Amino acid sequence: MNRIDRLFGILTLLQSKKYLTGEKIAEKFHISVRSVYRDIKALNEQGIPVSFEPYRGYFIVNGYFLQPISFSTDEANALLLMESIVSGFADKSIHLHYSNALTKVKAVLRSSQKDSIEFLANNIKFQAPPCFIQHSDYLSTIQQAISGRRVLEIEYTNLQHEISKRKAEPIGLVFYAFNWHLIGWCHLKKDYRDVRISRILRLECTQEDFLKKKHMEMNEYMKRIPVDF
Repeated sequence: MNRIDRLFGILTLLQSKKYLTGEKIAEKFHISVRSVYRDIKALNEQGIPVSFEPYRGYFIVNGYFLQPISFSTDEANALLLMESIVSGFADKSIHLHYSNALTKVKAVLRSSQKDSIEFLANNIKFQAPPCFIQHSDYLSTIQQAISGRRVLEIEYTNLQHEISKRKAEPIGLVFYAFNWHLIGWCHLKKDYRDVRISRILRLECTQEDFLKKKHMEMNEYMKRIPVDF
C-alpha cells in the first residue's frame, strides 16, 4: 500500500471510531507507531484536525465536515453479498436498518457502478434453512441496550413452556446452535444468563442504567458456551 492510500485509509478508520490508539493504527496498516505519528502529522498539514487524548488515542475534532466516502465496486459488491446473508441470519429489525444503510451506499455510487450492482443483486440468491430464519424483531433493540448500557425488561418462555419475567443488563449477542442468544446479568438471579431470542415473548429497553459497574467481557463469557466452535 502506498502512502497516499494509507493516509486515506487512516482517515477512513478515524471516521469509524471515537478514539483510536497509535498501536491499533500501526497494527491495522502494518507500520511502526513512529510512522503513524508522521502520517497523523501529514493529515494535520492537509487541514484535517486530528487530535490526541492521553490514554484514549487519536480522534477527529468534532464539527469537522468530511466529504462523503466513495466506495469501490468490490466494496459495494461485498456489502451487497452481505445483504443476502443478513436476510438469513438476522431478524426483521436488522433487515430494515441494513436495507436503509445499503440504499445510502448505492446513492453515492457512480452510474456505471449502479448498473453493475443492480445486475449483481438480481443474480445473488441465499436460501437459508428454516431453522435459521429469525422471526423476532428484537435484535436492534438489544443492540441499543448493549451500547447504551440500559436495563432490559424481558418476558420469555423456557423449555418447559414456563413464562418468566426478568430485568437484565445485556452484555452481548452471540449466534450459536442455529439461534441468536442474548447474554445478560439477571437482577433476580445475580448471575449471567443466556436467553435464546426465539423464546422471548416481550422485550423492552428501559431508561434504567446498569447497576453492576463492571461486567465480564464477552470473549471470556464465550468460553462458557457448550459448543465446540
